[in-house]
Amino acid sequence: MNTPTPRSSRLRNVWVGSIGMLALIYLLNPTAGVFELIPDNFPLIGNLDEAAAVTLVLAALRHYGFDLTRLLSAKKD
Repeated sequence: MNTPTPRSSRLRNVWVGSIGMLALIYLLNPTAGVFELIPDNFPLIGNLDEAAAVTLVLAALRHYGFDLTRLLSAKKD
């Protein structure tokens, strides 16, 4: 098993945090303020960039122990 060293673990935490923060800033960017990867007026594909940003934010939160995807999953009996 390949266990990460403390340095690579810190680097991974910084990397995941940076990607998560950039995705969050992208989502909070109202009305395509500074940049917009895919304009929202394109039918069907216009919101794919926002969906990818939400996925990145959820993955970053999950990396740090906040698993919000459990709220969206079906409850098992």
